[in-house]
Amino acid sequence: MSTSVRTAWFVRIYRIGFGLLGVLALVWIPLRNLDSATFSLTNYLSYFTIESNVLSVIVLLVGGVLAPQGPRWQTFRGAVTLYMLITMVVYAVLLAQVDVMLTDKWINDVLHRILPLVLLLDWLFVTMARRLRPTPALIGAWLIFPVLYGVYSLIRGPIVDWYPYPFIDPRTQGYVSLAIGLVVLLVVFVVLAVAMASLGDLRARWRERESED
Repeated sequence: MSTSVRTAWFVRIYRIGFGLLGVLALVWIPLRNLDSATFSLTNYLSYFTIESNVLSVIVLLVGGVLAPQGPRWQTFRGAVTLYMLITMVVYAVLLAQVDVMLTDKWINDVLHRILPLVLLLDWLFVTMARRLRPTPALIGAWLIFPVLYGVYSLIRGPIVDWYPYPFIDPRTQGYVSLAIGLVVLLVVFVVLAVAMASLGDLRARWRERESED
């Protein structure tokens, strides 16, 4: 594919707009709880949702202002889109009825539904100068962050007696059940990563298949 692909102006505008919405949602909870004795900024920043959304804000704002097309940027953009997809899927399946410190519905919607959907649609339909292939090296690189997050949460949990999510808390389920659940989640993440790498710039892929036919 051409390396001179230009990102449409309206794509850059919605990226900036949603990026700023993400910034607002991310700072809203800490600002509201500045005087709360029970609020922990460290715990807040230890949620995968928050970390993935911080990365998504970076992707949206950089993608809106600079619109880079290099392979390293596309790899990073794809990784963050995967993390946001994981956030959306895990929340919908495992956490919809769980208190994850996001009591404001609009923030919950922005971080768990709106921004993940925006990044996913952006990945699927915005033209790329160079698309990625679902190689084992790429999938492995993308999954380093979720794996390190799991390790961090399991090490920090006993130290502070707090875990961000029930499915990663051994106190209520034991380590055997925890291990099985994490292996299942890892398999799901691998499937999502392969799908993500395979479906980037979906419109161009469709056009190429039609031209081959």
